[in-house]
Amino acid sequence: MPEGPFGDMIKLGQKIFNHTPKYAPKYVGNSLSCANCHLDAGRLADSAPLWAAYPAYPAYRSKNKKVNSYQERLQGCFMYSMNGKAPPLNSDVLLALESYSYFLAKGAPVGDEKMAGRGFPKLAAPAESPDLTRGQKVYEASCALCHGSDGQGRTVNGQVVFPPLWGKNSYNWGAGMHSVSTAASFIHANMPFGMPKTLTEQQAWDVAAYINSRPRPQDPRFTGSVEETRAKFHPNTKYDYYGQTIDGKQLGNPANTPPAGTVPK
Repeated sequence: MPEGPFGDMIKLGQKIFNHTPKYAPKYVGNSLSCANCHLDAGRLADSAPLWAAYPAYPAYRSKNKKVNSYQERLQGCFMYSMNGKAPPLNSDVLLALESYSYFLAKGAPVGDEKMAGRGFPKLAAPAESPDLTRGQKVYEASCALCHGSDGQGRTVNGQVVFPPLWGKNSYNWGAGMHSVSTAASFIHANMPFGMPKTLTEQQAWDVAAYINSRPRPQDPRFTGSVEETRAKFHPNTKYDYYGQTIDGKQLGNPANTPPAGTVPK
């Protein structure tokens, strides 16, 4: 890394990326860090690495229907994946993360949408529809050892070593990972940790469906109506469980859904 103020900013970005609740506490509302989904400190291919993400912006995003800068994309991560609130543009938090991303992306081609290793390798549609019962069995056999039988992760000496996958301390209903197709792609390419691609594609689909059929924090775009929010932001009912009733409870209903944006005061 370079010396001087820019090097210091890069190092701060790396710290924020790896331990987000510790170094950006005003903007994080759960137990997740950026590195939980972007593995090896954002460097691992097929785990949405920063070196492939940074050169992809500015870009239009259908999620908010506008062209986003890289910092605006990062703001979305805090709102949804971190169940927090967006740091202001050009704040030290976003400048540090942008600097770290720039450092990792040096030499990468700009705007190459087919760059090898970018994003999560998209899986083909499953041979069979994702099944929650099969998914639970995959979870118990291949995921529970690290993430807990209750999906709440593992903490050692106050440090989250394996992140929670559902519940109040996980990503909310607006995060990209809540989509079964996105989660299945991530899981197949990267999980179990240290044993990527040992699950079949069908197993990845099934366990992604199981994980994303559990309660999690509210979508920050919640309109006050589960049905309206589902129709407006969750139209893909095939791979999105928001608003569906599982185990007798409607997912997204405020009666059994933790709030969005639970940033500690």
